[in-house]
Amino acid sequence: MTGLEAEGFKLTESTDMPGLSAGEVRVLVVDNDPPLATAMVESLESVGYDISMATSGPEGLKMIQQNQYDIVITDLMMNDVDGMGILENTVQLLPNAEVIMVTGHATVPRAVEAMQLGAYNFLEKPITPKRLRAITARAVESVALRRCNEELQQRLDEKFGFDGIVYASDKMKSVIDRLKRIAPTDATVLITGESGTGKELIAQAIHQNSPRKGKRLVPLNCAAVAENLVESELFGHVKGAFTDAHSDRVGAFEYADGGTIFLDEIGDMPLATQTKLLRVLEESRITRVGDNDPMDVNVRVVSATNLVLEEAVANNEFRNDLYYRLKVVTIELPALRQRRDDIVPLVDHFRKQCNQRHNKNVTAVSPAVTRRFFAYDWPGNIRQLRNIVESMVVLDMDGILDVDDLPPDFEVDNDELPTNSLGPVDLVGQPMAQIEKWAYQQTLALTNGNREEAARILGVGARTVYRKLKEYEL
Repeated sequence: MTGLEAEGFKLTESTDMPGLSAGEVRVLVVDNDPPLATAMVESLESVGYDISMATSGPEGLKMIQQNQYDIVITDLMMNDVDGMGILENTVQLLPNAEVIMVTGHATVPRAVEAMQLGAYNFLEKPITPKRLRAITARAVESVALRRCNEELQQRLDEKFGFDGIVYASDKMKSVIDRLKRIAPTDATVLITGESGTGKELIAQAIHQNSPRKGKRLVPLNCAAVAENLVESELFGHVKGAFTDAHSDRVGAFEYADGGTIFLDEIGDMPLATQTKLLRVLEESRITRVGDNDPMDVNVRVVSATNLVLEEAVANNEFRNDLYYRLKVVTIELPALRQRRDDIVPLVDHFRKQCNQRHNKNVTAVSPAVTRRFFAYDWPGNIRQLRNIVESMVVLDMDGILDVDDLPPDFEVDNDELPTNSLGPVDLVGQPMAQIEKWAYQQTLALTNGNREEAARILGVGARTVYRKLKEYEL
């Protein structure tokens, strides 16, 4: 996954910070010495901040209660409501704001106490404009960084949260319902499914919706690492542990401490390493290769495989005790051919992604392409579907993905929908209303929700389609 780069947040007198210009920063100055308050306001206004001023503690408190501020600069020693009172209320009412204390030499210890209670920094009198602007700029940088982190977290939630998983089928709804129960726990999870079904995406969703989401998710593909290096990749090594160990190395478990480790293709892990992994899972303790000193780790383990581990256990290719330790909870991802109702929303999702990535403007997918996609068995699952859609978007010339945009190697035996997967066989013996509802549902999926086109295919009027949509709550 890719994150936002938290850089360029320095604000000086002559430059604005990307994403948060000086004019967007709201600053409140609270001081019962009007000349000093006015001097601070004028100094900060010269940078371009949006400044408000209060010349007493009660007035400042009222303004905090009624308005939003990014920075609050307050004198520590005031009557009625002092700087500590302003700090306490700001922390409670404006949790994303930073507070700067103004203090005399004799009250510096109290200013330090204020910092321990949440103040960003303090200014000792006499205050120079240069010092005031410098500390305020650093406080703004802190606010901007917090905003950036919040935006990043929001984007992660959108991308890897449960709402970011594209599906429409009942099979995937059951998977998501199960994930929602699993994610908040600390249970070890085993994700199974064919290659390309989205196991890593599910692992990311589990982590992103767990109490560990503020820590790292560290992925390691066990099949992509040389057999003699798997143990070092997992647990790290010390200098001189083996021929090429020229320096100490932190392993995946140590790097993921406090977070989640995702062990992909766990079925390909060497048996010798399986034994050591089992001990780590049972003791929550690792030892670097070549070292004798163990260290405690706090890591949630999510693993995945496209193999049938029961068969590997029966063939003595996978440890039976490790298998049961990994599958405290199991998530089985269905193949795309088993969840064909998800094809249309997935295609639309990938179309939009590829439009943005390749600066294209593909607006629709033809019913003929949708029919072929429904009829295809998708041996490569979602990964294959995504790659084909991307290829079509890149090659498209007219803004509509049609059969002429399909890759040359994409073949379907016929355009008939596979009835054993989509449900017509199951509809035999069902009430006519149920059959009719299915027909409208599948035709709308075929036409990407185009009601006029669905009406043409079904041989009914557009008003009939609208009425049936309402009747069947489609």
